[in-house]
Amino acid sequence: MDPVARKTLEDCLVALELLKYLRRLQKLRKRGPWTANQFEHIKKWDALFPTQWSFAIFILYMALFICQGIIVKSSQEGDHSYSYNTVTVVLLTEATKLVAAVIIYLKDNKLRTLISDIKLHVRILGLYLVPSLLYCLYNNLAFVNLTVFDPTTYFMLLQLRVVITGIIFQVVFKKQLSKRQWVSLIILTAGCIIKQLSIPEKISITDPTSTTPILSKLASNLLSPSILLILFQLVCSCLAGVYNEKLLKDTGAEVHIMVQNVFMYIDSIMCNAGVLAVKGELLSAFTSTALAQVWQPAVLGIIANNAAVGIVTSLFLKSLNSILKTFASALELVFIAILSWIILGIPVDMWTAAAIALVTYASFMYAQNPVVNRGRLDEVERTREGWQEAVEEGERLIHKVSTPTG
Repeated sequence: MDPVARKTLEDCLVALELLKYLRRLQKLRKRGPWTANQFEHIKKWDALFPTQWSFAIFILYMALFICQGIIVKSSQEGDHSYSYNTVTVVLLTEATKLVAAVIIYLKDNKLRTLISDIKLHVRILGLYLVPSLLYCLYNNLAFVNLTVFDPTTYFMLLQLRVVITGIIFQVVFKKQLSKRQWVSLIILTAGCIIKQLSIPEKISITDPTSTTPILSKLASNLLSPSILLILFQLVCSCLAGVYNEKLLKDTGAEVHIMVQNVFMYIDSIMCNAGVLAVKGELLSAFTSTALAQVWQPAVLGIIANNAAVGIVTSLFLKSLNSILKTFASALELVFIAILSWIILGIPVDMWTAAAIALVTYASFMYAQNPVVNRGRLDEVERTREGWQEAVEEGERLIHKVSTPTG
C-alpha cells in the first residue's frame, strides 16, 4: 500500500476509535452522574469481559463443563468402567462439532466460500494438528481419570494447570503477568493441593493413630501413578489452550472462527481415528454391537454436551484468554461440589470446603487485575471496519455523482 494511503487509513482508524469512545461517554452521561469508583469498576469489567457476549460465554463455558464431569461419572458401571468405547465417543463428538461448525458458518456464508477458505488457509489447517493431538489426548484421558477420581477431586486437580498456563502464556504471547496475578495463581494452586488431603483412601490427616508424617503422605499422593496421569492430562490442556489461542488471535486472526473450528475438528477426527488404529479397534469400534452401546441417552448426552463445549471453548479463547479460562474452570468447583453432593451423594469435607474458599478468593483477586490479551484481533477488526466505512463512503460518493441534479 502507498505510504500516503496507509497514513490516511491509519488516521481514519484513529478517528473512528475516538468517535466510538465519545459515543460511549455520551451514553454513560445520559445514565446520570458517575463517581470515580464506578468508572474504575466499569474499566475492570471491560478488561475482564471486553466484548458484548464475553460474560455469557464465560457462564456457558462453566455450565457445560460442570455437566461434563457429572454426566461422564453417571454413565459409568458399578465397577467404575464404561460399557461403551470411550475413544469412539470422543471421535463421534469431534464429528458432531465439525457438523455444527459447518452449519453455523453456512448460516451467513456459502459452501463455495468455505471450500475457498480451506484451500486458501491450508497452512492453518496443518498448524491445527498440534492442538488437535493435545486435545485428543486430553479428552481420552478425561474418561480414564474419572474412573479414579470423583468429579470434585478431578476438577480440583485440573486447577494445577493454572500456573503452567501462566508460564506458557508468558512465553507464547511475550506478556508478563503482574505480581498480583501470580499471587492469585499461587493461591489457586494451593487450593488444589489442599484438596488432596480429602482423599481418605490415601491420606488420613485427622487420624490420631497415624504415625506417617503428613508431608510424606502428601508427597506419596502427589507422586502416585494416578496423579502423574492427570498431570500429563493437564499439561496437554495447557499447551493446547494457549496454542489454540495463539492461532485464533495471532497466526490465523484473519480466518473466520468457524473455519478455524472446521480445521480443528478435521484434525481431531484424524487423531482419534489414529488412537483407535493403534489400539486395534478401528473396525470393531463401529460394529452394530459397539454402536448400540453408544446410542444410550447418557452417552448421547455426553456427545452433545462435549460438542457444545468445543464450540464454546473456541469462542471463549477468541473473546477472552487462556488465563481467564483456567479461572472459569476453577469456579466450576463450587458448583461441582454442591451438585456432586446433591446428585451423586459425594460429601463435601472440610478440606474440600477450604480448597473451594481459596479458589473463590483467588478468582476474586484475579478479577481486580485481569489479563488482557487481544493479540492481533483489534488490528484486524479496525482494518475491516476502516475498509467497510471507506467502501460505504465511496458508494455514497458514486451515488451522489451519478444522481442528476436539478
